Amino acid sequence: MRETIAAGVERGSDIPGDSGMLSGLARAAPEVRKAAALSPDLGAVGVIRSRTGLGMLPMRDTVQGGDFDLGDVLVAGAHVRAAGGDGYGMTVGRDLERAMPMALPDAAGLADVARGRVTAFAARRAAAQTQTDSDTLSRINPTRVEAQTL
Repeated sequence: MRETIAAGVERGSDIPGDSGMLSGLARAAPEVRKAAALSPDLGAVGVIRSRTGLGMLPMRDTVQGGDFDLGDVLVAGAHVRAAGGDGYGMTVGRDLERAMPMALPDAAGLADVARGRVTAFAARRAAAQTQTDSDTLSRINPTRVEAQTL
């Protein structure tokens, strides 16, 4: 499903990778809705798929640094095509209205429409997400207790 983004990155695109870009967009609730402002630049937007389903929720073990699947969660996903680019968006929950505008910057980046705005937006979201995660971990780490076996 993400072949188009991977192909875009392989051909030297300056758009962040799938995980970073879509993760940043997913956590940008108020700003994601502003992504609809890209639609005039994209022209006609075709909705290929918009639906809910189950997906695995990935988590990271902050102690050992490994990834694991926490379990199934309900997700809303959207697949759009605009200006020759396919865009994908997915969020936890059933909010299809939030998943759709997430797909627009993805399509815009692949179609070379508003590439600078999409890249800057994704970079700002990635930086904000990294800072938030760092702040959260710095508050959690002092509370860790080392367990000893008897």
